Amino acid sequence: MKFVSTRGSTAPTGLGAAIAAGLAPDGGLYVPAVLPQLSTADFAGADTLPAIATRLLTPFFAGDPLASDLDAICTRAFDFPAPLKPLSTPQDHVLELFHGPTAAFKDFGARFLAECLSRLQKNGQRPLTIVVATSGDTGAAVAAAFHRQPGLRVVVLYPDGRVSPRQAHQLGCFGDNITTFKVQGSFDDCQALVKQALNDADLQAITPLSSANSISLGRLLPQMSYYADASLRHWRTQGEPLNLVVPTGNLGNAFAGVLARAVGLPIGRIVLATNANDVLPAYFHGAPYTPRASVPTLANAMDVGAPSNFERLRWLYPDDNTLRGSFQAHAVEDATIRDTIRQRNDAHGEVFCPHTATAIAILAGLRREGVPGHWAVAATAHPAKFESIVEPLVGRPVAVPAALAELLARPAHATPMAAHYPAFRERLAQLP
Repeated sequence: MKFVSTRGSTAPTGLGAAIAAGLAPDGGLYVPAVLPQLSTADFAGADTLPAIATRLLTPFFAGDPLASDLDAICTRAFDFPAPLKPLSTPQDHVLELFHGPTAAFKDFGARFLAECLSRLQKNGQRPLTIVVATSGDTGAAVAAAFHRQPGLRVVVLYPDGRVSPRQAHQLGCFGDNITTFKVQGSFDDCQALVKQALNDADLQAITPLSSANSISLGRLLPQMSYYADASLRHWRTQGEPLNLVVPTGNLGNAFAGVLARAVGLPIGRIVLATNANDVLPAYFHGAPYTPRASVPTLANAMDVGAPSNFERLRWLYPDDNTLRGSFQAHAVEDATIRDTIRQRNDAHGEVFCPHTATAIAILAGLRREGVPGHWAVAATAHPAKFESIVEPLVGRPVAVPAALAELLARPAHATPMAAHYPAFRERLAQLP
């Protein structure tokens, strides 16, 4: 299969080359030239996440040198579960995506991408530098996945003071081939620095660069897998499609669900949940798409004012009316996030991170409106990553997963940096 740019000015590219490049040469995002079409019958006999992922991704890898390694890539990357668990309310579920090494859904895509790039990197080549902007969880997942990988190094940028203390510790606790900068600015500032670097041909000639943000095809494709797994398991037992409410910032996780539905998985409606950064809800309620500066919220990983993957959503639905008619998007304020965390714990003993709580609040609103069907909320991070927010609301400590506890026990360091491209460029050019 070949991949093209959302902006239409790049020649069709093989999968491996698209993954290694990160961003298309014309500044667009890579998308499949043709969407394969699958049915539930195509997954007969596949009953584990790695097996389902291999079946799902085989058409995308067709004809690429990575195709022969796909089964091994999926087996190594997806060695932790993504359980679909019932909530206390009938026909409602939570898809727990936080059982990986850094307790966030980003582990799925980051580990898959690392497996791909480690195979693409040839002996004797100059090191490939992965530059990644993070609003909280992406950077740690990428750092964990690429830590001590030969021929690969990672540069992480995060907005200083806009991630939780435990997230900040994770981002700076690796060392070795991982360099972390705390940027004086917002996530959007960090993302702009990364995009500028990836589009800097002179810099690329000195220091080959790639991306591990949700703009990376190597993260988007594997994230389809857990939606395929959950929807197939649900279909096999209930005979009904699974509807989704997905917390979203840069729109990568949600678009993975959209793409899984588009290729034929039994997924019904998809509702986008955001915090007070309501660029997407405003658009889906009829306003022009207008990126703007992000504002800090309790759900910091979703503090995005210019979601990059909207470009992919528009590629799939080029007509505004069709796009608006295909989805809903709703915003949740901090007060509602707090109330949701407190009330679900008090009433049902359910504890959610602030991001998952946005989706829980929106699903509750849909149910009050009488919306039918079987629904799943994507639980994007473990609540222990946000103990300073969650624990005062639930009135008790939240147990820390063992893998997260191990990371928190390490020393951590991040270098301060202004949101200034010439300074960032110089640091990248001087990497050893």
